[in-house]
Amino acid sequence: MEGFNTKKFYPLRPIQRWLVDTHFNKAKSTMMNIGALLKLSKSIDMNHLAKSINYVLNNHDIFRCRFVFHPETSDLCQIFDGEITPITVEYISDEEFSERIDKLREPYRIINKPLWRIYLFQTPTSKYMFADFYHAVMDGVSSSYLFWREVDAAYRGRKKKIAPASYAAYVEEELNISPEELAEGHTYWKNMLAHFDKEKHLPPVNVHGVAAWTQGNFEYVFKKIFNEFFRRTRINEDKFFLAATMIALAKITGTKEALMSHVNNGRTTMSEKRLMGLMLEQIPCAWDFHEDLTVGEFLSKLAGQIYTGEKYRKSLDLVYNDGLEDDCVSFIFQKNIYTSLILNDTPVEIVYLPPNEISAVENALDVEINIEDDGRYSLYLDYDASRYSEKEMENFAVTLDEVLKKMQNVDTPVSKILD
Repeated sequence: MEGFNTKKFYPLRPIQRWLVDTHFNKAKSTMMNIGALLKLSKSIDMNHLAKSINYVLNNHDIFRCRFVFHPETSDLCQIFDGEITPITVEYISDEEFSERIDKLREPYRIINKPLWRIYLFQTPTSKYMFADFYHAVMDGVSSSYLFWREVDAAYRGRKKKIAPASYAAYVEEELNISPEELAEGHTYWKNMLAHFDKEKHLPPVNVHGVAAWTQGNFEYVFKKIFNEFFRRTRINEDKFFLAATMIALAKITGTKEALMSHVNNGRTTMSEKRLMGLMLEQIPCAWDFHEDLTVGEFLSKLAGQIYTGEKYRKSLDLVYNDGLEDDCVSFIFQKNIYTSLILNDTPVEIVYLPPNEISAVENALDVEINIEDDGRYSLYLDYDASRYSEKEMENFAVTLDEVLKKMQNVDTPVSKILD
């Protein structure tokens, strides 16, 4: 790809730095790996797929990204001139593949190394692709949507008509934002997070003696809410589930307060929507429920707070650099994108890879809500098992389900839900 800056050292963006610093707490873990093992249709031409993937890799500077220490300052920074080793097909037996599965997920050695891994396997009976990316350079939108869409297009012979956006240029653009432009946002975030206390704003710890950052997972299908409610009311799903999570958190902690972060995909312009790389932001949101509101009033005022937060997202460097929300509950709502991967009009199956001894959790508690194809909603809790038991996570899920049921009458006072 022409136009790459092959000499410049770029600083890590604040969220990149934050994720790397978080990973240093468990450097030998896979806590920052995002990816999947995919079983492909037998009709897929694996050599043609390799060429298609190589075309996409060479078309975006994020895949040339390397984290290095600056030769003069020794600061951790990034360059965008790394070599891309072409992807090839590995022809192995089914037995060899079974042995290989357990070794696919490995911790990243992040200094001057590729920050992604892609393997293609063909056995006598099946065809597979394993794609894994370091979270500090790729987010879910990039890895599961943009990357996959471009691989599929390349496989079909459709070349991009628009030059791809440069992540290096995006980093440089952010560097040119003036301190004066960021100052108002810094004040806003500092005021919001001034009183955060993990003893108050996280579920009470009920586990001791377990190694820090041990990964726990809990899944739950909501029984009290379905997609029909949102079709009928036109209420925004994302904001409704965020509001419910905040109420459930305030109820469980007994504080009538909630302070957590809302994962936003960080893409607002057309250029950003096409940009391959890490774009998401974890935007803090907070509420004091001592002033009573109806559910409808809360939803309206929370929407205003979210709008303001998105307006000040470029000032989140203060939040990330100071670690002001390291222990916040993190919330994300997304469509179930993993059920609809298609390659050249053939379905792609996600092969489940269970956590292993080098797995670790990124945050104290991640709350992920997905809408399934049948209109139901699933809750995925990724939690620090050194703090919480599975029973406590089950209680969180059931409490949230009850909150969702009561919130469907938007005239209900929030105080009645918290009682």
